[in-house]
Order: sequence, then structure tokens, then C-alpha cells
Amino acid sequence: MENIGSKQFADFDLGGGVFIVTGGAQGLGLAMAEGLVEAGGKVYCLDRQTEPEEEYLEAEKRVRPEFGGEIHYQQVDVRNNDHLNSVIAGIAERHQRLDGVVAAAAIQQIRAATDYTPEDVREVLDINYTGAFMTATAAARQMFRYKCRGSVCLIASMSGHIANKGLITPVYNSSKAAVIQLARNLAMEWSKVNEKGEGGIRVNSLSPGNILTPMVLKNFEEKPELRTTWESENMLGRLSTPEEYKGATLFLLSKASSFMTGANMVIDGGYTAW
Repeated sequence: MENIGSKQFADFDLGGGVFIVTGGAQGLGLAMAEGLVEAGGKVYCLDRQTEPEEEYLEAEKRVRPEFGGEIHYQQVDVRNNDHLNSVIAGIAERHQRLDGVVAAAAIQQIRAATDYTPEDVREVLDINYTGAFMTATAAARQMFRYKCRGSVCLIASMSGHIANKGLITPVYNSSKAAVIQLARNLAMEWSKVNEKGEGGIRVNSLSPGNILTPMVLKNFEEKPELRTTWESENMLGRLSTPEEYKGATLFLLSKASSFMTGANMVIDGGYTAW
């Protein structure tokens, strides 16, 4: 078996592949989508805004046609399961394939546990957990249909492993812990190819550390001391930027991670390693 491909970084080449990123209009989701486009993928960014924000429009301008990738936007709220299924099915039918999905849509609430109502809890879980679950299953149905050996990446968080110092977000943290466990269970169910030729779908979760996203910047507005605390607790002495997760996303959705499923990748600057 030869170990050198016919081109550089062949295992990371997404040329001809079709990918979906939820929460893809801005921040982390958009940065991940750009990484897939850069590797030649046709990427559909799904988010709940009717029209994408300026951050997405700027990303469109950065696309290099010579790389072979494309980026598209479609309005989808992951809480609307019928619409989510319809859009994902439509994308797969248009291309007769679906190679990967990144479930990155998420929200956060800073609130003491004793102040939560059932409605507050449901609001977070409907997007962070149920939304990720339904995104993964909608994608898997199309991968089964077109017999694609696809890859599913659920965006969790280091907050699914720890209680964040100085930040009271009990439901967000527990929702991300649930996402990590969900990835393991979906991997168990979908990774093996069955007698119909369906399956071979790898499922992993990615747990980022503190990122300078719109959601985190809003946290700093509410609690300015948080940034100093988080930076001092990080082994690198700083927070991450969304672009620093492009490589990990590409790895998880490409052939480079072909023997990886049911795993959780933590990229947190050493925050949880103390």
C-alpha cells in the first residue's frame, strides 16, 4: 500500500463533496464552512436569519473559484424539523450526494439555576441538543439514501466537560455534555455498513474552548471580568478565534480521519488540562 498520494494533502481534498453547516451565518460556524470551501467543498450554510449578515457576505467575497469550492446560504431554523429535513433533502437531491454535516447552531443563557423556568431550559435544549440531533438524523437519511460514507461533526464545547469559572450557564453546559454523548451513540448506530450498503457514517464531536465569537463577546459585555479570568486560566494565555478551528473541522470531515468515529476532539488551549 502506497503512503504518498498522487497530489499534496490528498486526504484533505474535499473536491466534489457536498457539505452542510448549521449556525453557518457567522462566527464559528461560518469559519468552519470557509475551511471546507477552501478545501474544494460545496458548502451550504444554514441559519435562522432570513438574510445573511455582513460577516457572511464578506466570506462570500473571499471564495477563490480556482480552489473549486462554493458557499451558499439558506434560511433554516433547526427547531423547525420539517423545514430542516426538506432543505437537507433538497440539497442532497440536487447533488445526488451528501458528504458531511457540521451541527454548529447554538445559543447560551447566563442565568442562575434557581431562576430557570421549564421554558428557559427548553429554549436552549431545543437548539443546542434537539437541533443537533435532528440535523444529524436529517443528514444521515440522505447519506443512507445515496449510500454516501459521510461524516457528521457535532459541535460540543469544553463546557460539556467542566463548569466554566465565573460563568453561570447550567443548561448550556449540560446541553453540550449531551451532544458529546449523542455523538458516541450515533457513531455506534451508523458507523458500520449494513447488508443494504447503508452506513459507514462517522460521527464525532468537537469541543472548542473559549472563542471570540459574537456569543462570547456578549458575555464580556455582561461580565467584563470574564475575559481576564479565562485568559489567565488558559495555558496559552489567550482566547481562540473562530479561524483556529478550520483545520480540525476539515480533518473530521475529510478522509484524513477515516478511522475516527465516536470520539470527542478537545481544542481548548490547555484550559481543561490543568
